[in-house]
Amino acid sequence: MNRSLGAILAALVSVPSPAGAGGADRLYVLDCGWSRLADASRLSPGAAPGTSLELSNSCFLVRDGGRWLLWDTGHPDALAASPGGERSPDGLFERHRPRTLAAQLAEIGVKPSAVGLVALSHTHPDHVGNVELFPGATVLIEREEYDWAFAQKVPPFSAGHPVRKLDGDHDVFGDGTVLILSTPGHTPGHASLLVRLPRTGWILLSGDAAHTTANWEGRVVPPRNVDAAQTRASMERIAATLAERHAQLWINHDRAQTAELRHAPRHYQ
Repeated sequence: MNRSLGAILAALVSVPSPAGAGGADRLYVLDCGWSRLADASRLSPGAAPGTSLELSNSCFLVRDGGRWLLWDTGHPDALAASPGGERSPDGLFERHRPRTLAAQLAEIGVKPSAVGLVALSHTHPDHVGNVELFPGATVLIEREEYDWAFAQKVPPFSAGHPVRKLDGDHDVFGDGTVLILSTPGHTPGHASLLVRLPRTGWILLSGDAAHTTANWEGRVVPPRNVDAAQTRASMERIAATLAERHAQLWINHDRAQTAELRHAPRHYQ
């Protein structure tokens, strides 16, 4: 059962503080493809019908000592074999994958077998396309998201994959520097990731809590979100966390913002 709006708002003050020295020390931004919507109003009510919108799609690799966490897995690597991308039958959506996730990991010297944890913001196809590239990794996913996704006709990944189902916020490594935050609304168990790096400070990776900077600033709820009230409450939780932590907000699908980020093989510390 979804948490009540009051319970979500009560969680505004529940994000723990870092436990001290150590913790996350490196973050890579990986190119996990891009997509184009022929009609931006499908994500932004009020946008001119027929206006196209391009969306970036990133995956994020976090190192905490000798441990690795991958946040989302993007469009499937197999898509890279189609230079022109793929289009939906109705022509309203197309997706592209210029570089594989596997190749980018190889470029920075990280084998898929070294990635012990794969955490998912949610289970839409553009976020779970390469889960099976990491057969030994434990998938961290909110319980409500898992139950909802595996009730669909097509599962997001193999039901036999190692999974840890979460019931709300989760301190990934137990040191307070990599935190999964429950931010439902886009999907029933949508989550965001809060990371603290020694030099960069706090970064909040918003998943699909907002798709663009304009949607974020206007608190716009896409019509296909499963729960509008939860979406707005999650946006307010994110805003409160940003203010409390003096954190940067990285909006996964905002292509202009993504273009300004430092991409692998470079990294943030």
